[in-house]
Amino acid sequence: MKKQQEKSQQTRLELEASAISLFGQKGFTKTSIAEITAEAGYSKGCFYRHWESKGELFLKIIEGKLKSYREQRDNHFPITHDLDEAMGIIWDFLETIIDDQDWSRIFLEFTMHATRNETLRQALNQGAYRLSNELFAALVGNHVNSGYPAEKIGALNTALFEGFLIHSALGTGVLDKTDVRQAALTLARANGLKPQG
Repeated sequence: MKKQQEKSQQTRLELEASAISLFGQKGFTKTSIAEITAEAGYSKGCFYRHWESKGELFLKIIEGKLKSYREQRDNHFPITHDLDEAMGIIWDFLETIIDDQDWSRIFLEFTMHATRNETLRQALNQGAYRLSNELFAALVGNHVNSGYPAEKIGALNTALFEGFLIHSALGTGVLDKTDVRQAALTLARANGLKPQG
């Protein structure tokens, strides 16, 4: 029984690796289940023993990827002393995702695909598949003294990040990650801190 579970796990991992490789080369929508299984050396039946659809497979990939990013993030989130320091930690984390350009493009493509599929759209809005606005809010919350909701500062970070991913995918070259990081800090200061003087 244990050997069967290990073999099943190995099959799943090989199919996921094949999917990630093909999604990176061809994109999510242009990659077929038949191509994923052929690349990994399995039958389509093996695929359907693990997932009902290509979308469900991609949700599992997203969950694993974000879990990995979160583990990196959680290991690097010390106590912060002011809003600037908290924002720096948030954007250090977000830049690790920005730097993974293939993944960013695939994630954006899948997000757009999911907007036309109610089941995927609902699933994609669940915490396992999203950045954590709540965690970002918790990081800045102790430093917000203006009465502005820390949750909105958290959500603004996510919105700026996701907007920058789109900007980068289009290759306009007008902004870089330093620009968006500075804009996020400026917004956080403007909304989260009482004016001095």
